[in-house]
Amino acid sequence: MLRWIRQQLGFDPPHQSETRTVYVENRFPQHGHYIPQRFADNRIISSKYTVWNFVPKNLFEQFRRIANFYFLIIFLVQLMIDTPTSPVTSGLPLFFVITVTAIKQGYEDWLRHKADNEVNGAPVFVVRSGSLVQTRSKNIRVGDIVRVAKDETFPADLVLLSSDRADGTCHVTTASLDGETNLKTHYSVAETSVCQSVSQMEALQAVVECQQPEADLYRFVGRMTVTQHGEEIVRPLGPENLLLRGARLKNTKEIYGVAVYTGMESKMALNYKCKSQKRSAVEKSMNTFLIIYLGILLFEAVLSTILKYAWQAEEKWDEPFYNQKTEQERNSSPILKFISDFLAFLVLYNFIIPISLYVTVEMQKFLGSFFIGWDLDLYHEESDQKAQVNTSDLNEELGQVEYVFTDKTGTLTENEMQFRECSINGTKYREVNGKLVPEGMTDDSPDGSTPHLIGEELLFLKAVSLCHTVQISYDQPDCLVGGGDPFSHANGFSSNHMEYYASSPDEKALVEAAKRIGVAFTCSSGDTMEIKTFGKSEKYKLLHVLEFDADRRRMSVILQTPSGGKVLFTKGAESAILPFTTSGEIEKTRLHVDEFALKGLRTLVVACRHFSPEEYIDVDRRLNAARTALQQREERLQEAFSYIERDLQLLGATGVEDKLQDKVQETIEALRLAGIKVWVLTGDKHETAVSVSLSCGHFHRTMNILELLQQRSDNECAEQLRRLARRIKEDHVIQHGLVVDGASLSLALREHEKLFMEVCKNCSAVLCCRMAPLQKAKVVRLLKTSPEKPITLAIGDGANDVSMIQEAHVGIGIMGKEGRQAVRNSDYAIARFKFLAKLLLVHGHFYYIRIATLVQYFFYKNVCFITPQFLYQFFCLFSQQTLYDSVYLTLYNICFTSLPILVYSLFEQLVHPHILQNKPGLYRDISKNSMLSFRTFLYWTLLGFCHAFVFFFGSYILMGEDTTLMGNGQILRANRQLMFGNWTFGTLVFTVMVITVTLKLALETQFWTWMNHFVTWGSIAFYFIFSLFYGGIIWPFLHTQDMYFVFVQLLSSGSAWFAIIIIVITCLFPDVVKKVFYRHLQPTSTQKSQMYSNRVAIGDDFIALQPLSRAKSQLGKIRWKRVRVQSAQNMTLLKPSGAQGRTIGTC
Repeated sequence: MLRWIRQQLGFDPPHQSETRTVYVENRFPQHGHYIPQRFADNRIISSKYTVWNFVPKNLFEQFRRIANFYFLIIFLVQLMIDTPTSPVTSGLPLFFVITVTAIKQGYEDWLRHKADNEVNGAPVFVVRSGSLVQTRSKNIRVGDIVRVAKDETFPADLVLLSSDRADGTCHVTTASLDGETNLKTHYSVAETSVCQSVSQMEALQAVVECQQPEADLYRFVGRMTVTQHGEEIVRPLGPENLLLRGARLKNTKEIYGVAVYTGMESKMALNYKCKSQKRSAVEKSMNTFLIIYLGILLFEAVLSTILKYAWQAEEKWDEPFYNQKTEQERNSSPILKFISDFLAFLVLYNFIIPISLYVTVEMQKFLGSFFIGWDLDLYHEESDQKAQVNTSDLNEELGQVEYVFTDKTGTLTENEMQFRECSINGTKYREVNGKLVPEGMTDDSPDGSTPHLIGEELLFLKAVSLCHTVQISYDQPDCLVGGGDPFSHANGFSSNHMEYYASSPDEKALVEAAKRIGVAFTCSSGDTMEIKTFGKSEKYKLLHVLEFDADRRRMSVILQTPSGGKVLFTKGAESAILPFTTSGEIEKTRLHVDEFALKGLRTLVVACRHFSPEEYIDVDRRLNAARTALQQREERLQEAFSYIERDLQLLGATGVEDKLQDKVQETIEALRLAGIKVWVLTGDKHETAVSVSLSCGHFHRTMNILELLQQRSDNECAEQLRRLARRIKEDHVIQHGLVVDGASLSLALREHEKLFMEVCKNCSAVLCCRMAPLQKAKVVRLLKTSPEKPITLAIGDGANDVSMIQEAHVGIGIMGKEGRQAVRNSDYAIARFKFLAKLLLVHGHFYYIRIATLVQYFFYKNVCFITPQFLYQFFCLFSQQTLYDSVYLTLYNICFTSLPILVYSLFEQLVHPHILQNKPGLYRDISKNSMLSFRTFLYWTLLGFCHAFVFFFGSYILMGEDTTLMGNGQILRANRQLMFGNWTFGTLVFTVMVITVTLKLALETQFWTWMNHFVTWGSIAFYFIFSLFYGGIIWPFLHTQDMYFVFVQLLSSGSAWFAIIIIVITCLFPDVVKKVFYRHLQPTSTQKSQMYSNRVAIGDDFIALQPLSRAKSQLGKIRWKRVRVQSAQNMTLLKPSGAQGRTIGTC
């Protein structure tokens, strides 16, 4: 128990060594010195709370919020000292906020517990005591042998021991982990692959040594020691031997594996990444305003305390005859009395800090985020994907974006590759009707066929067909089970019976192109790869795969040819292949690669190397030594790969086209008009990237393209940056675009960040090519942390974009073909790049104006609420007498004024969505947090103070000593003001305030729905009905009945109704005049657009479509024969000639 407690507190971690030793089926050594390592159980825990820690943990987290903690302190002060208001006034709103938040978080955690229990309770089969036993997933231990059947998910991270296939391989799909739907082949070591029954597994003696758990899905370093006939055989283990929890078994009947990582130590669980807390600009402004209002509160409390003692300096006010001090009060310390009075005033004015602001903002963000998912304009019908919101905290940040960083492949393009051209041995070829035709020739050769492919051409196609990681799926998936040959029947196979799956669309396009031309990849079984060259079958033995990585930018395979020779085929970026080639048409191929890139094609270079028997023995030894190393395996593998991938013979290059997505050019242009700068960050070579940038409108043909490429030293880079800066300053007219590559960027960011940023900010568009994933994130961070602190947005579709997406203020994932890692790690996810325009220009605009107004309005109505309380102290000798009843104090923010602003913040639209999309420039009106600027904040605050003064002094003047007329006509003398007492005056001020602040929001509302009407007029009606009930009944549980009959008596006075109307008009009339004046004399572009928000463009004409009946006559003035009104949403315009008309869908 003590050890467990120490582990929970973090003092005694369960595993402390760098490696773990796993004994298969937990056959531990028999000698007494062995102490078993302790491992986690197989329970998955995604929940945050338990039954025991929910209350303390949730309360701790909630009171970390400054506002909640502040109100807790106020509540405790009210309990400890004699304060003018009941502790209920602070305690009830605080309890309401805490309870609502706790219920929401508790419900979400209950759903997580429910999901965890389903996973942990799933049935699994394990080998124990020589038999197959069914148990629950949570009971699996490290070292257990687990059996998994076809289409089941793996319950833990397993090292594959055997499968029902003779070669011990299996196919899996990792769609739930990284979104890749292609089949991946995993391998078992030869010594365990023969154990295909429970009895054989029981007899297996093996030990797995591997690294401790880490989150990287694609990294696993280990080795297996198998004891056979008293001899120990050591085999290396890598990612290809590890079956990850959450992956699914495919095309394989069953497998056996040994659990090495379980529960929260599995790679899937370690990737449950807690996203870094991103805070929006609005939230930061809100916190700043809270601090300012806290300062106002402290000032009012200190001033009131000082004035109280200044007033009481006169003896007659210090101890009047009707309020004699006790002996204890006379002898108490003056300092303690001052502190006590200060705290009492603090409690009296504390409602100037709006506690309900936080809960309202949370509800607005949570409910408002549903509108993105519900927007049919963001729904992609072809893929049946709608926009999704992963983080509702950043909705308003979509309206503040200044820089967009976008990936190219799969984001601007479709990521659907089509083979277009290739270069073989210095000659360019293109594909025509499934045939490879040299440049300058056509398919119409005299004999009806193209020249026969021989020599280097054939070797090139074989390299393309063999150098890849493509998998084949068959219509009859069991054709390979047991190692049978599916091609043994006549003519081998029908091409309709198989389909290629690849993690890279480039590889799939190249293999399919080679198949169309005549060199078809037909089978991959274990270590055998089979191709058919114009119908003739050839089998190659796969000896080694040199996997692709971002540093090398190439991948290779080592094969044994049918004749017994050893050959290496490699393909990759031209910068990763050409420097290591020693033969072939290098210069011609380099020119062809540049030509392909200028056409916007994605390029790969293909090369080979033939090994002598002695060379291959050395290569094989180096690879095996590197792969069995437990320490520094990656570094040793890189050294081995560099040794092998040299002295290459160049075979040729390929050009694959990636089509642009629909409406990419229009989207980029709309973002530019909105004042948003677009940067493209891609891993492609610079010619390809520039060509795509020109075709998608990122670069214009008239733009002056500046280049920062192939810089080799700091000094050279600095000099080039200075030249570019001078060139930009000298030419003020032409728009500039900057192209920078990854190597030059590294130099620029190392020593010359300021100079580089100066050049970038003066360019309309920036293109960064040959970028590594971390470099993308560095560029985003560079802009984020610049002195201007602009709001950044990153958008991408692949795993290589995750770091950039997480670094930016707002991260958007594209639901593309490169998996779902970008989507999982993003704040928002959309199906196509074109949806970005509406997401920012419409949803971003709406969210920002809604929450900006919500924040300002909350502070305004609380200033209106508390300032009369402060003014009242001047009329009651600063005795801390409250102006309002405790119930009104409690319910003002919770009931009387909460719903109108919540509904406003969900539905308000300053301008029609179509106008916002058609006029991107309107986005500039809200940029740089303009609606929450200090000037706007000051306006709302001063307006609150002005209205509060009118409430208080208007009520005082109109209902003061001169008021003698009651509703029943009874004349009262001034010294018998039965009606107009303290609570009546406070209730009048409160009534005027509730009506005014509600109508003020109504004046701000541009877009009225039935819900706006319901909550606006309903809130006022609810206040009157509640007050009548509250004051009309003697409530037995209240210790005072101060408000009994006060409200009824007040409303029975005609003077009171007159005062209410006059004061409300006095407050709001200047607002109306100001709005009319500015709207007509100094309208903003947004206000101008509001005048045309009901207009729709037809050709070059603009028709005002107000009522539908008037629209018919206005439309008839154009040269249309007839207007057929189908509905309020659709009109069909028919031309005089009877030609097909046009339907307008936004009338």
